[in-house]
This record gives sequence, C-alpha cells and structure tokens, in this order.
Amino acid sequence: MRVVDAATLAAGPLVATALGEFGADVIKVEQPGIGDPLRTWGVRRDDIGLVWKSVSRNKKCVTLDLRTDVGRDLLHGLLAHSDVFVVNTRPSTLARWGLDYESLHERHPNLVVLHVTGYGLGGPASDRPGFGTLAEAMSGFAHVCGQADGPPTLPPFMLADGVAAQSATYAVLAALYHRDVHRGGGQLVDVSLVEPLARLVEQATLAYDQLGQIQGRTGNRADASAPRNAYRTSDDKWIAISSASSSIAARLYRAIDRPDLANRPEYVDPIPRQARADEINALVAAWICERTLADAMKVFLAEHVAAAPVYDAAQLMADEHLRARGVFVSVDDPDLGEMTVQAPVARLSETPGRIDHLGRALGADNDAVYRDLLGLDDDRLADLRSAGTI
Repeated sequence: MRVVDAATLAAGPLVATALGEFGADVIKVEQPGIGDPLRTWGVRRDDIGLVWKSVSRNKKCVTLDLRTDVGRDLLHGLLAHSDVFVVNTRPSTLARWGLDYESLHERHPNLVVLHVTGYGLGGPASDRPGFGTLAEAMSGFAHVCGQADGPPTLPPFMLADGVAAQSATYAVLAALYHRDVHRGGGQLVDVSLVEPLARLVEQATLAYDQLGQIQGRTGNRADASAPRNAYRTSDDKWIAISSASSSIAARLYRAIDRPDLANRPEYVDPIPRQARADEINALVAAWICERTLADAMKVFLAEHVAAAPVYDAAQLMADEHLRARGVFVSVDDPDLGEMTVQAPVARLSETPGRIDHLGRALGADNDAVYRDLLGLDDDRLADLRSAGTI
C-alpha cells in the first residue's frame, strides 16, 4: 500500500505514520524550502524538531510545490501509483487547485482520500482555519477539565490531533477494506478535529439531552466513580486511584485499614458511593499522605487495588513493565545519533509494526521517488529544482 501524505502538523501526518509502521510505503510531500511546520514544532535539539523525528518515522520525504500546475501534475503522477492521499488543506484551496475530492475521484477512482480539517466538510465553518487547541475548546473537553473554581483547561499536548488521527486511521482502513474486498472503488474520508474528541466527552451531551444538566469541572474526580483522584504521598509524590467497580472499592477500604466499610452497601455500591465522594476521598487522602509512594504502592499491589504512580517522563521510560514490553526503542539517526522513541502502539502477533528510520531532511528522497515512480531523468529533476517546483 502506498500513501501520499501531503498534510501538515499533526492529525493527518499521524495517520500516515500509523500506516507506515505496518508496512505502507509513505511519501511525505512538503512545500520546497518551507516544509511541514511540524519540523520546528515543540522541543528541538540543534534546531531539529524531536516530534518531527518521531512522527515522520519510515516516511520518504519529497518536496513539491502544489501551487503550480507543474507541481500538481507531478502530484497526480504520484497518486496514480498510490492507494491513499492524506491532506488537510482548506476545501476552497483544494477546489481552486483542482484537488477537491470530486476532481481527484474522477481521475483516480480507486484512491482513498482522507481530508482532515478543523471543522469537517459541508457546514458553514468548513473553510475556517482550525487547530487542535480550538477543537479542544469547541468539543467540550476544556469545559469539563480543570478545578471547579478554575478556568477551562486545555491539554499541553496535541490531544485533539491524536484522537482525530486514531479515528481517521481506522476509517481509512475501513475504506480500503471496502475497496479491496467489496470492490467498491475509492472514497472520501472526512474527519474533523472537533468531533472525535466530542465523542469521548459524550457523557456531557447525553446528560444535557436527557437531564438538562451542564457538566462542570471536578478536577481529578469523576462523578461516576468514588474515590477517583490523585493523592499526594509523604515524600511529595502522587498516586492515582480508580475504583469504578464495587469489588475494587472494597479492596481499597481493606488496604487503608477500613475493612468495616468493605461490606457496607452505601460505601461499596456505585451509586450511593458517589454521594459520599467527599468523605471517601478524605479517608484515602489521609491514609496515603502518611506513607511514601513506595510503601503505599506496596500495600495497594498486595491488595490488588487499582492504583498507579503519577509518572514524569523519566519514570515512565524507566518502568520495569514498560521496559519488559519494549515500549521505548532506540533508533540510529544521522542527525541526532541514537534517539529513543515510542515503538508502534498496537502489537500484532504475525505482522508487527516497525521503525526503519526517523524523520529525514527536507527533500531527502526527491531523486529516488521521482526517478523510481515517475521515471524522471537527471535533466528533468535539475529543471524542476531550478524552477523551485521541487
């Protein structure tokens, strides 16, 4: 399977990343001299974006000016040899370039086109610029996150893009299945940044629709579970606890030396337990704050309580279970030397994902891709470079 990734920043490129981890030949198309803004987004070393290095793993990097007729002709040449086209350009711009879905489908009827936009296609906001931050606000996520007396809280990472990418990845695979198994031809996959995240916080809209309630902010607590919070230890660490089921709640009471509560329905059954959330949280917090993280976790693990330490990056990468699973892998890189990145998330027993290389320099694969796929010779490539097309 070949994927042409002409999207920028996070959501669209993350879809191509996931497909590339499991064997797709991914061609990353970027504007000459500029490149994907993800190259310089976030933390950098020697002015090289570290997120870029990871997100662009396994991709062949070519440059191509889609604003020109010649550039678009070259793109069509790539698409003629491809299965998936990933793009996040505004609909009006694609229409002006003749790269809207209708035009693409007429020319490449078996192509699956993924169009990721801030607000999705067809509505009055379709052509507005959209970024993850705006989706995290509009989706209702920020409204329910944060302390009760604090402001709406936005995540400090690309949450909306990541959630949208997961939705879009399975949708692209479903479209390919439909094409290849049911011989249905290509189709458009339309994914916004707002809707996938709104689906995850759907409890808020369900409560409003059926009960007329507007969900507020509750910090680390959750209305559906008590206790559910992050608790400070005596050595200034933190432990997170979840007790969604009655059996887990009973185990927790025994662990904190309150076995008398383990058989009382008002403290164990989920619904009456929610009404005592303040009392229960106070009991758990008081027990944990008198113990170190190691001592508290030793008790919780022995009693099979659903508890985990709140990790920073160093603790996450040092965790013995994650190390045993090979969650983080070191990859040799010509720019940064050895770099540790997270391995492909899904583990397939027969066709595991892989990382062949990290993100490459702008246009690093121009010659190989244009020569091998389109048959361009050295003179033609030199002409395209001279004109600024690649």
